[in-house]
Amino acid sequence: MTTANNDFRLEWHGNTVVITPAPNVESMNWDLIEQAADIVMAPIKEQQSPMVVVDLSEVNYFGSVFLALLLRCHTAVKNRGGELVICGASKMARELLRITALDTLWAIYNSRDEALAAVDS
Repeated sequence: MTTANNDFRLEWHGNTVVITPAPNVESMNWDLIEQAADIVMAPIKEQQSPMVVVDLSEVNYFGSVFLALLLRCHTAVKNRGGELVICGASKMARELLRITALDTLWAIYNSRDEALAAVDS
């Protein structure tokens, strides 16, 4: 099942939700964060132990607004006993995650298949 809007695509793979941000999240502003959070957080709130893969393959870079959204998702997932992982991060996105030490918070995989295999095991 896939749910789409202009900013995020949500796809279910069994009990795992894959969240794929569109390239325009690179310029997401604070005014849109609540709307985006409602869309992204809805499936997380419905799961007892949410398994979430954030697929960054369509995003080259992102700023603090998107990082805040990722951290908010991470907190919600962890509070419900789940796991959030990242995949498909560009070289620039990986560097940002490294500089902010968020690469120590989330497992980062090269591909969606690797990330799905990791959360399914």
